[in-house]
Amino acid sequence: MADQAVAEREARTNSPDPAFDWHRIAYLTQVSRAMDKLEEERLVPERKVLYQFSARGHDMAQVLLGSRLTHRHDATCGYYRSRPLLLSLGVPIEDALGSGMGREGGYSDGRDIGVVFNYPNPNGAPALPMSGGVGAQYTPTAGWAQAIEYYRNVLGERAYDEAIAVVLGGDASCATGGFWASLTIATTQKLPMLFYVEDNQYGISVPCTYQTPGADISANLASFTGLAIFKGDGTEPAEAARLIRDAVDHVRARKGPALLHLRVPRLQGHSFQDTQTYKTEEFVRDEWAHDPLPKLKSYLVGAAMDEAEWDRIEAEAQAAVEAARAEAEQRGVSDPEHVLDHVFYDGEMQRLGGQWTHGYRAPSSHEEPKPEGQRINMVTAIRRTLDAELERNPRVLLFGEDIGPKGGVHAVTLGLQEKYGHDRVFDTSLNEEGIIGRAVGMALAGLMPVPEIQFRKYAEPATEQINDCGTMRWRTANRFAAPMVLRIPGGFFKCGDPWHSQTNEVQFVHNPGWLVAVPSNAEDAVGLLRAGLRGNDPVIFFEHRAMLDDSWARRPWPGDDYVLPFGRAKKTRQGDDITIVTWGAMVPRCEEAAADFSADIIDLRTLVPWDKEMVLESIRRTRRCLIVHEDLKTGGFGAEVAAVVADEAFLDLDAPVARVTMPDIPSPHNPVLLNWAVPSVERIRAKIDELVGF
Repeated sequence: MADQAVAEREARTNSPDPAFDWHRIAYLTQVSRAMDKLEEERLVPERKVLYQFSARGHDMAQVLLGSRLTHRHDATCGYYRSRPLLLSLGVPIEDALGSGMGREGGYSDGRDIGVVFNYPNPNGAPALPMSGGVGAQYTPTAGWAQAIEYYRNVLGERAYDEAIAVVLGGDASCATGGFWASLTIATTQKLPMLFYVEDNQYGISVPCTYQTPGADISANLASFTGLAIFKGDGTEPAEAARLIRDAVDHVRARKGPALLHLRVPRLQGHSFQDTQTYKTEEFVRDEWAHDPLPKLKSYLVGAAMDEAEWDRIEAEAQAAVEAARAEAEQRGVSDPEHVLDHVFYDGEMQRLGGQWTHGYRAPSSHEEPKPEGQRINMVTAIRRTLDAELERNPRVLLFGEDIGPKGGVHAVTLGLQEKYGHDRVFDTSLNEEGIIGRAVGMALAGLMPVPEIQFRKYAEPATEQINDCGTMRWRTANRFAAPMVLRIPGGFFKCGDPWHSQTNEVQFVHNPGWLVAVPSNAEDAVGLLRAGLRGNDPVIFFEHRAMLDDSWARRPWPGDDYVLPFGRAKKTRQGDDITIVTWGAMVPRCEEAAADFSADIIDLRTLVPWDKEMVLESIRRTRRCLIVHEDLKTGGFGAEVAAVVADEAFLDLDAPVARVTMPDIPSPHNPVLLNWAVPSVERIRAKIDELVGF
């Protein structure tokens, strides 16, 4: 009797887990294999697919994982080898193939590489826009996980109770900053986030020993507080299914984040062109011995189906892929004239991301200021605007380093955490990639995040996330967008240095998809900040340190609903002899320098978009142009203004277009050196005099 009980228990243990639809898992794994074979043997040699990354060996475990993402508020973000997961979420095969061919429709309308997936998924969990950069998927997924908890705990939406966020990455991605940033976020905040690491022992040709000490990320994270670890063989169907089920259930039960670390073989090269000559023959043989597909067949045939049914499923998968190929090849290439569409919100709402896709409608507003009360400084104006929008809109939340009890190193957020609580105004770990990546995930989930980068130079570690966020709407052909307001103080203040006093606005201009604001005074700061908080595009809001408490920058409160549209410059002074184009802290210096001249002084207020029409109209009348900015001369935004003037108003000029800028050096620390380097009233006045007398 004891032997019989043991045999029955082993039979139950080894029989396919009924919690999984094994027929569908077999079918989708076969579909993935057939797609890889089709691309490798036909479409790549015919140059119909230019980038191909095989998922063979990774496929079964991904399909198993995808089958567990059943909550309508689940989300996942993967990388270039994650197509089997997309198939399990329901992505049409013809879209997957057509995207690889760069055809119309699919993930991006031919704008992005076909293996950089996204899927809004109208029927279930979305696949968030992936990135071509390794490790860039981690922090946005953490942001989605934190948004789940925000909906549950702050907005009281019980529909999010068991939702989770799942991120996929290869073992090499565990060396990236994004991995460690998201791990810190997820564990310190106890987020419902599952890290799935597919360990194939290689990052292209570099072995795992170069990526992780001891080549075992699970062992290294064994003592990481608040992280549950599930480790095993991703090629054994029963083991993989059990580990995936247990890991997902652990996170759904709100027991904290988990690491699912499965060993899988990479049965082809990193990409089609990779011959894998860096692997030994023994290693390759061992990989093929661990192919999960034969193991899946052996596991299911006799227990869940017979041989004939397996063969039928295989034939159905191959037929479906062939039919999808025929449909995909019938698709054309999208009209090149439309490749400029969807850089910014143009009236057609994205399918997923941003508060507007969750029912938000902006309150009524006015575009003309209605001054009231005494003049206030820019710090007070920004704080009051944030306060008002936090009060009106529960989707707004602020975060960054030291913005909580301290109120920010510039005191802009002083008192806001005390008023709105730690869930809506909170400090973060010291990691700018984590700050911005987290904001991307929150924005995708429908919130309005307002992250702060403490000083302009500190944005450098976040540049990948900034770029990926800005291009998201365009590269997904308006499927996704992540509107936010990114606040960045910068510029000189009393003294300078290479770390806290940089402006370099032009770098943001070179990130397509971002609106860029550079207010010079309290009134403009209110209008532009509120426009960003109520808008549908990501905004970089530049707060100049020298103007935060500057007396010139003080203005009366312009009204609780004052909104200043982007791209609308302002003449702070009017004249006939010269046009001076400037922004930020240089505006009052230009006013002082031009006191004895008849000058049009144009404060651009925004650099993306910038008011080209006002500038050209003024120059055609004054016939002279001087551009003044704090940034470096070479490649500064003034060069763009000068180029447009030369292109479109050259014959109207009576003098060369001139610039007064910082020299091409970092900001000096000593005030004497700083004052020599930053455009001074005297230097500006001398250049005005030179041009007027030309």
